[in-house]
Amino acid sequence: MAVVLGIAATAVSGSGSKSTSTTTTGNQTAADAKGDSKGSGAPKTVVFKVWGTAPAGALGGLDINYGSDSDTRKGVFKNGKFEATLPLTKGAMYYTLNAQLQGSGDINCSVTVDGQTKSGHASGGYNICDAQLSGDFTGGWQ
Repeated sequence: MAVVLGIAATAVSGSGSKSTSTTTTGNQTAADAKGDSKGSGAPKTVVFKVWGTAPAGALGGLDINYGSDSDTRKGVFKNGKFEATLPLTKGAMYYTLNAQLQGSGDINCSVTVDGQTKSGHASGGYNICDAQLSGDFTGGWQ
């Protein structure tokens, strides 16, 4: 059974700049929904991605920060993309990625945890592409 959820938020400023974000969930089995890790036994990971065009501005290249509530890292945008993977930490409250343009550009970003992806978009100016996935209220991931 495929479950697809979509949430889109759009903010448009007077300058024509635009930021959007969406959430999607892929196919889940009953075992996946309960957090059963008996399947492959492989450790779960979190994937962070940024792609698009982002020329360096007066402040340098695209400013990328990613990680969890307890571990924040800097990313480097190279050849029109950035990708990083971290292990899923059961106690993490959230995983987040933000990438700020430096005067111009058009970028997309995403965070994927266990088949669920949150994505965002930013265009023009110094807008920020933001994507975040949150665990349950106890810090766990289902």
